[in-house]
Amino acid sequence: MKNYSLQLETITCPSCLQKIEKTVSDQAGVSDAEVLFNASKVNLKLDETKNSVDQIKAAIQKLGFEVQSVA
Repeated sequence: MKNYSLQLETITCPSCLQKIEKTVSDQAGVSDAEVLFNASKVNLKLDETKNSVDQIKAAIQKLGFEVQSVA
C-alpha cells in the first residue's frame, strides 16, 4: 500500500466533493480515500498491484476535474 496526495483544481461545491470521493473509493486497490474540500486535495491509500495512480487520475478527470499534481 502506498499513500498518495492528489492536488485538484478548486472544488466549488459539496456535491462535487462527494462525487470525487465516491469515484475514488470505488476504484480497485483503493483502501482509503478522503477528499479535503478547503484544500482541494484527495488523500488515498492504493495497492499498486491492483491499480495505478494514473488510472485514479483518469477517473477523476472523467468527472471533469483536473489533477494538478501528485505527491
